[in-house]
Amino acid sequence: MAVFNAINPLSWTTSVSSSPSFRNSTHSQGFESKRLTLWCSSGENASGESSKEKQMVVSVTGATGFIGRRLVQKLHQANKFPGIVLAEESDWKDSIQGSSAVVNLAGLPISTRWSPEIKKEIKESRIKVTSKVVELINSLKADVRPDVLVSATAVGYYGTSETQVFDEQSPSGNDFLAEVCREWEASALKVNKDVRVARIRIGVVLGKEGGALAKMIPLFMLFAGGPIGSGRQWFSWIHVDDIVNLIYEALSNPAYEGVINGTAPNPVRLAEMCQHLGSAMGRPSWLPVPDFALKAVLGEGATVVLEGQKVLPTRAKELGFSFKYPYIKDALKAVLSS
Repeated sequence: MAVFNAINPLSWTTSVSSSPSFRNSTHSQGFESKRLTLWCSSGENASGESSKEKQMVVSVTGATGFIGRRLVQKLHQANKFPGIVLAEESDWKDSIQGSSAVVNLAGLPISTRWSPEIKKEIKESRIKVTSKVVELINSLKADVRPDVLVSATAVGYYGTSETQVFDEQSPSGNDFLAEVCREWEASALKVNKDVRVARIRIGVVLGKEGGALAKMIPLFMLFAGGPIGSGRQWFSWIHVDDIVNLIYEALSNPAYEGVINGTAPNPVRLAEMCQHLGSAMGRPSWLPVPDFALKAVLGEGATVVLEGQKVLPTRAKELGFSFKYPYIKDALKAVLSS
């Protein structure tokens, strides 16, 4: 659990000179919960008297994971916080009680080599943690219950296709990841009806610190940056800064409810992504990266890259969300220069 305190207007813009740093346990899978406490002043009331300061508290599961670390850093940079405290699962109830919002990001990364045991853990890590969070929220009285649950899910919900286009209204697919996502989301929807739920279906997140891209870069260095597999599969991606900003917005904006695709507005074929990645790395984009090379690294998990889907962020655009990196060329340059 991380407890961050600050007294500032509700502007979320104050910067700080340093950011929190975390050490990942190889056994934790990012399941640690952090609680972020923000003191917000709402100004003066109609009578001219200063209103009482209101406390906004955000509890984050998976706060030491790839996306979680960046989210915590953004919340840290929004105000000045004096300290960080980690909480084990046994203390999650104390973390969630009195929180204004909960962000649920915990789960074993899928960009890893799959085995029957890993597949089981991929599924159970998401469903069990989400169910635990929902159970704790539902056990609380209304005056200390969070108002918002932002729960991660994935575009794997839609299955894979080279021809179909998916948005938030599209049906679910019939493969392993689609099954995981359906059960994952169903767990989140069991939360108390008075809690606003935003389900963020996240695409392939681009960043150096984790995700599929971090494991693809060494292959590009070895195989000269060519296309992976057929190259015709769709690659629905999002820069890590944009997914963090989307989650951040969902915490405080009541319009962010239901399913929201966490993908950039311009998905590309994988061959185009590889061309831009090779260019950004200064590698010629001519020698294909064979399927077997990626499967050697990711096993069955290579399906995340070798099979894809074209997913559009229709709801985010309707909500007026502004993407910092709408085009993959700019996103890749930003990642590799960071």
